[in-house]
Amino acid sequence: MRKELLKTVKRVVIKIGSRVLTDANGALDMAVIGRICDEFAALRKKGLEVIVVSSGAIAAGRSELGLTDKPRTIPHKQAAAAVGQTRLMHAYELSLAPHNLKVAQVLLTSEDLGSRQRFLNARATLNALLGFGIIPIINENDTVVVDEIKFGDNDNLSALVTNVAEAHLLLILTDIDGFYSADPHSDPDARLIPLIRGVTREVEKAAGASGSAVGTGGMSTKVAAAKKAGRNGVATIMVSGKNKRIIVEALQGAEVGTLFLPSGTGLNRRKHWIAYTLKPSGRIVVDDGARMALLKKGKSLLPSGVVRVEGKFGRGACIRLCGLDGVEFARGLTDYSSAESLSIAGYKSTEIEKILGYYYGDVVIHRDNLVLL
Repeated sequence: MRKELLKTVKRVVIKIGSRVLTDANGALDMAVIGRICDEFAALRKKGLEVIVVSSGAIAAGRSELGLTDKPRTIPHKQAAAAVGQTRLMHAYELSLAPHNLKVAQVLLTSEDLGSRQRFLNARATLNALLGFGIIPIINENDTVVVDEIKFGDNDNLSALVTNVAEAHLLLILTDIDGFYSADPHSDPDARLIPLIRGVTREVEKAAGASGSAVGTGGMSTKVAAAKKAGRNGVATIMVSGKNKRIIVEALQGAEVGTLFLPSGTGLNRRKHWIAYTLKPSGRIVVDDGARMALLKKGKSLLPSGVVRVEGKFGRGACIRLCGLDGVEFARGLTDYSSAESLSIAGYKSTEIEKILGYYYGDVVIHRDNLVLL
């Protein structure tokens, strides 16, 4: 199965965790980086395009700043990132130079991908770099990022990059061999699960109690990344980055690590952007009839189905849709602001112009701008 799947892969996103790139003292491990770059070169010789989402900047900066522990304050983290990012890029440059390969630094925040125009600009930039034969090294812009515009972790970022770059596979390098039935560090009976056909709630629940704390994420964030990539129709392979030749072996179809297959029908790239890249600005609670019409009949959200509007947002914002039980079941781009939505809530579409004095359309959220979660 793996070899057949990998025959169609021409562009791969490789996410590398901090634990893979650093030694026991928390400093960059040049031997490991050199070995990984050798494998990048092997993939390039086979004609594969490689995009890297790399952690390790804060770890590299910490050692340069003489910090003995992981920085805890935001200014210290940002200072470490500012110093460490140059060291990290230099490490990749040195390791790829013998292969006549060049790298480019790409630093992103969620605001960069939250704007559709900037999202498309990022895609065009990545395509241009790959066209020149350059390997993009992507990281979150930790030097300036704050919680409001933070991706959360590089696992999440790597899943979003598969959509931005229109990649065919996500390869996650971590410090354990794959997805286990339990935490292999504490449970001797934990077993490696080589194949997962879609990320279910059971898998997500198991991920919360397995894996290891790698950087800012753990196994749960890696499973969440596989789920997001899967909604884009992209498979994910999770392997241990500490193993030699693991990248080449994984891309050749060897039965290593865990393969996460996409489940169901993949979202188109714009709807994937709405569901996973945009940060919701508010919440609309709908009645049971509207919820069933959206879930089962493929309908748009009419004002008559709106029960409650929460938060302050403008026209075109990304909004959570929840049932009367408060559970989110969809997201979408609204045609009306929070104040407008509140004014027309519960009314028929024919009454919108009379209530507001103007009219954008019959629906609060059109089906084309709505994603079921």
